[in-house]
Amino acid sequence: MKSSGSSTPRLLGAALIVIAAGAVGFFAYRAKQPASPLVEAPVVAQEPVTPAAADPAAPEAPKPKSIPDKLPDITLANVAGKPTKLASFAGRPLMVNFWATWCAPCRREIPLVNKIRMERKAQNAEIVGIAVDFREDVLAFVKKTPLNYPLLIGEEDGLAAAEAFGMGMGFPFSVFVDSQSRILTVKVGELHEDEANFAFDRLRDIDNGTLTREAAQAAVGDAFREMAAERAKQEAAAEPKPAI
Repeated sequence: MKSSGSSTPRLLGAALIVIAAGAVGFFAYRAKQPASPLVEAPVVAQEPVTPAAADPAAPEAPKPKSIPDKLPDITLANVAGKPTKLASFAGRPLMVNFWATWCAPCRREIPLVNKIRMERKAQNAEIVGIAVDFREDVLAFVKKTPLNYPLLIGEEDGLAAAEAFGMGMGFPFSVFVDSQSRILTVKVGELHEDEANFAFDRLRDIDNGTLTREAAQAAVGDAFREMAAERAKQEAAAEPKPAI
């Protein structure tokens, strides 16, 4: 499938977003429709959600997914085809960006991700892209649109990697991880420069000991909501007024 993954942003609180894995497989999904709607909101790592008590006689419902506390154990092939552990990039402030070639917001944010990675070298920060897509499509894409950061590629195993973060096929999403491999927050939807810089600054504060991770999570949640609200306000003001 080669379709746009654009969608209408929705403002949510900085709470856990659970995206259950679909019943269809990766290849069936790509053959059918565009990516699921994106949500412009930070997702804070939390303990797994405990479902309410159910009727013992009823069929067991699938367990809800949650954002893990720490970086999951994931291995995917890099551009050269070498199996690479995501943990090999840990031990520093890290952003993991999930995307796909058929996702318009994913393609749109690549120049920004390149820029952020260059600017954050002084922080010893790293950005890793994970393309959940057909390998040949990704390799053809990056020949025309360079990604100046490490890239891992997965098809069905890429979808499994997204699910390991408690997420699904709603791309793009970006995971911010501190130097102790603890997840600070997950931004679902197209990344914006003010959000990326704010999150990386809070990762720096955690490293410097000026903020606990919990305080940094609260700050990110508040700031991301304010940023999203301001963008929505500006977009509404820029819309053409109906003729009278």
